[in-house]
Amino acid sequence: MKIPEIYKTKKPVFSLEIFPPKRRTNMASLYKAVEQLAKCKPDFISVTYGAGGNMADNATCEIASNIKNTYGIESVAHLTCVNSTREDVQEMISRFQDADIENVMALRGDIVPGEDIKREFRHANELAIEIQRKSGEELEILGACYPEGHYQSESLESDIQNLKYKIGAGVRVLITQLFFDNNAFYEFLDLARSAGIMVPISAGIMPIVKASQIEKTVQLSGASLPHEFTAMISQYEYDPEGLYQAGIDYAVKQCRDLIEHGVDGVHLYTMNDPNVAIRVHEGIKDLLPDPQ
Repeated sequence: MKIPEIYKTKKPVFSLEIFPPKRRTNMASLYKAVEQLAKCKPDFISVTYGAGGNMADNATCEIASNIKNTYGIESVAHLTCVNSTREDVQEMISRFQDADIENVMALRGDIVPGEDIKREFRHANELAIEIQRKSGEELEILGACYPEGHYQSESLESDIQNLKYKIGAGVRVLITQLFFDNNAFYEFLDLARSAGIMVPISAGIMPIVKASQIEKTVQLSGASLPHEFTAMISQYEYDPEGLYQAGIDYAVKQCRDLIEHGVDGVHLYTMNDPNVAIRVHEGIKDLLPDPQ
């Protein structure tokens, strides 16, 4: 099923994100996690492409295909372009089509130090154009957006103008980078709508349940940290069990507020931890529409 069609019939859409394991020997563990995540009855699950975008042992297509065809959950396969040639991108698009994948998340991708930058695609909108050109209407295109602006943008306003290029290139659903301050999301949403960006926008939420996530995830994302969040981190800095529960509670509170404000969708970054996803879902399921 094409993802934009889901947004036409449900509000909010509830979706999850997972990532391929670094070693194929861990694939069985990933699928066990997917079985658990299925209990949340997500509308779709997206599968990341990996930081380097290396095609040699890329399991994104395989995982996305199995999520759809084995577990009966619609999937979205991520595709990055900054470290790929045009031939690489075309080959991966063909793999997606052969695997009956209908939805692709078009991303520039992270620039990894020491990795070769191919420079055939500079921005995600260029990748979206290539996906349209190669697949016609077979593949639906999703894209990313940044409530507090991309770190390379001059301002949030200029970032939103750049976002319009993605929409013009065929992106029909947007999913945000993680954030911890809902007010930042609401301000971004107002600016985006005022600029004429009317596609569905799902809010990306990541529960912070481990101290190790704070530096690796929070700082790298560039998301601002509201007082309530920093106070939580300080309170449970030396209490792992307390932080685990507090992080889930914070994410539940964020999601409930977003849903009550009419958000198009909530996209949960699971970090392949089904227990966290299930507990967040448990805290918001009374606000979600019945699964179809």
